[in-house]
Amino acid sequence: MEEKPDIGALSPEQEEKLRQFKIKTRMANEMYLRAHPEVEMLMSDFLRDVFLKRPTDIREFAADYFSDPDLPAKIGVQVEENAGVKI
Repeated sequence: MEEKPDIGALSPEQEEKLRQFKIKTRMANEMYLRAHPEVEMLMSDFLRDVFLKRPTDIREFAADYFSDPDLPAKIGVQVEENAGVKI
């Protein structure tokens, strides 16, 4: 019995283009994160609070966390504090 080709499979050329796209995307993301240390601070602080407080309603917790009017100042202080600490 003859096996039918998988019409959903990528050709070798398409696989290579996808691989290159993924590499470029990762590099662009890394450059963005290096230019914006506040993103790492924001996510680290949020995850720390999640693990410490273990909210039952994570969506409500996240909405409250990210809509806190003091959040930009809080993250800004952390970024400034960490700017002086180079590892």
